[in-house]
Amino acid sequence: MENQEHRKSVLSIKDWVITLIVAAIPLVGFIMLFVWGFGSGTNENKANFAKAALIVYAIMIGIYILFMLVFGAAIMSGMGNY
Repeated sequence: MENQEHRKSVLSIKDWVITLIVAAIPLVGFIMLFVWGFGSGTNENKANFAKAALIVYAIMIGIYILFMLVFGAAIMSGMGNY
């Protein structure tokens, strides 16, 4: 019962600052987002934040790939004339 209350409690500002600092560390932050998002025993607020951050990362990677394909094709077609 106590674990359930811990999962639903509001995170303090200190907890959010630590979460954001850890999430900003390259590679470690990415792995921690998966741990927080899909691990058991994580606060629901932190789990939802981690899932949302992973969705935003996936969208940004998709946009990046799309731009690379479009502009890469344009650059390659322009270089074919040389």
